[in-house]
Amino acid sequence: MGLMKLKTRLAVAFLTITIVPMMLFYLMAVVLSNYQAKSFIKEYDLSEPVDFFSGNSMQIFNRLTKRSQEDIRKTLDKNPGLYSDKEYLDTINAELKNHYAYLVVIREDAIIYCGDNNIMEDEALCAQLPHFGAMKSETDGGIYLDGGIYLDGESQHLIKRMDFDFPDGEAGSAFIISNVDDLVPEVKSMLREMLILGAMILVIAGIALTLWVYRSILSPLNKLQEATKKIRDGNLEFTLEVDADDEIGQLCQDFEEMRIRLRENADEKVQYDKDNKELISNISHDLKTPITAIKGYVEGIMDGVASSPERLDKYIRTIYNKANDMDRLIDELTFYSKIDTNKIPYTFSKINVARYFKDCVDEVGLDMEARGIELGYFNYVDEDVVVIADAEQMKRVINNIISNSVKYLDKKKGIINIRIKDVGDFIQVEIEDNGKGIAAKDIPNIFDRFYRTDSSRNSSQGGSGIGLSIVHKIIEDHGGRIWATSKEGIGTEIHFVLRKYQEVIQDEQDTDRGR
Repeated sequence: MGLMKLKTRLAVAFLTITIVPMMLFYLMAVVLSNYQAKSFIKEYDLSEPVDFFSGNSMQIFNRLTKRSQEDIRKTLDKNPGLYSDKEYLDTINAELKNHYAYLVVIREDAIIYCGDNNIMEDEALCAQLPHFGAMKSETDGGIYLDGGIYLDGESQHLIKRMDFDFPDGEAGSAFIISNVDDLVPEVKSMLREMLILGAMILVIAGIALTLWVYRSILSPLNKLQEATKKIRDGNLEFTLEVDADDEIGQLCQDFEEMRIRLRENADEKVQYDKDNKELISNISHDLKTPITAIKGYVEGIMDGVASSPERLDKYIRTIYNKANDMDRLIDELTFYSKIDTNKIPYTFSKINVARYFKDCVDEVGLDMEARGIELGYFNYVDEDVVVIADAEQMKRVINNIISNSVKYLDKKKGIINIRIKDVGDFIQVEIEDNGKGIAAKDIPNIFDRFYRTDSSRNSSQGGSGIGLSIVHKIIEDHGGRIWATSKEGIGTEIHFVLRKYQEVIQDEQDTDRGR
């Protein structure tokens, strides 16, 4: 039942409330009728079966008095004089009373015995009784039956007449009269039982149908209503479990998926708000630090502390570097907003690996030199190796990685090495530093947005936590892969790979096709 569609359930409900009760009622009625008929035959010692469903009450009354009629007929043939004996007639009438009939005896058109107590009714009835010898002709509106006659009027009667001659030769008639207006008590009882049975079947079917409808339709709807109230009140921490596979079950499943997405969105919003707060805090720190340094050096210049040309040059270089740091941070924030809306502008082109990375190193080298950091560059790829990339964004990748390395250089002599390697269909770029390193537990997360290691949280360098996430995004959008290896106290290596542009192979394939 749980796999039924809703329309199938409605069809089953219709059958349950209509056809099934009718079939059950008919089956139980047949069983009850057969049982009552057998009991009826046994109770009244009938020789012929009785059909309670025939709708013919005269058949029943005829069968009830048939044996008494035969006995009276035999007695009349042998000893008609007994029908002048009131005691005997009372005995016969008592027996007939048990069969819902009574005896009337007429002698020469005069009633000499009546077994019923309603004299007025009997006088009116006797006026309609057929005359002596008239059983085979129509008389007084009567309808002749096999063994009897049916008289219609205010009351309907089944009359069985037996003519005879008294011992003195006078004509006589004995009548067995049954009032067929009413039903025998057994039939009444059976009909009453059938009525009760029918009502019970309808009640049971109704209860079963109600329970089924409640379980299959109303119960899921109630669960859905409760779930709706919870969501309305802001509670998303629950599970809507409905096993049904019908339309309502599908609705509940869709609702549950909606709840899960709402909860995920709520969790994302909470995390987003948390990240934004952290980002603002980091930005404030990252901006405040260089601004404070710039103000300090500017004040030193204004106060004449930088008295020598060397000291003045140092102060100006420091101010320049701090300004560059601020500019880089603002650039990161601008780019971050584009990442968040998936609107990063890419301009892909063919880039010669050797020349491109040499230019990047030369550009970065000036800043490293100013900071007193040794920068090494090692190229192990051929001069003609080409990749498809956005030159500006790849430069951002290099700058962000190196900037991140600079933040965590803790040695007296900082060293950063850049290596370009050929690894089959790819080129691999390695940027190595001799900084403080990264804990093993932090390495899988360093490319996550806003993630900062425990050491960075305690460092004055801080950082926004978005630099490496930007790098990760750009490399992925280029179809590459990036990862990190590190040893605490020794240093960190950032690796990323880019697919080579197979121009030569492609041209050869085109040539082969032309042949």
